[in-house]
Amino acid sequence: MLTGLGSALPPAWAQEVPQLDLPRIKLTAGMYQIEVQLALTAEQKQLGLMQRREMPLHEGMLFVFDQPATQCFWMKNTLIPLTAAFVADDGSIVNLVDMKPQTTQSHCSTKPVRYVLEMNQGWFAKKGIKSGVKLGGRPFERAP
Repeated sequence: MLTGLGSALPPAWAQEVPQLDLPRIKLTAGMYQIEVQLALTAEQKQLGLMQRREMPLHEGMLFVFDQPATQCFWMKNTLIPLTAAFVADDGSIVNLVDMKPQTTQSHCSTKPVRYVLEMNQGWFAKKGIKSGVKLGGRPFERAP
């Protein structure tokens, strides 16, 4: 975290270098494994996958919010086409939305959610993963 630079820092949306060093975990979607970077802080969520020129096929980014809410995403400064899966606390996919690169159109969850998983566009469709499918992994496990 950078401190002491105040207004000398550009806004996150103006960032020119992709963030690649976020914590990683594994999720499952049916028989498929996904390695995801976790966007946990406000800045990490704001930067998301901006400035990436490519992303490996079975990788994505999981945005984690404190409380369920209607989550909306756009693609300003995002160079690759993505699909956003809006995910409930139990790992169920609420809805999927394809998003075009470098656009400011809002894409929102149809219900309040705490998680949004972004993958390369078409990944979910090619695997036959639709709304209602449950993702597995640590974020969706309930404490005993």
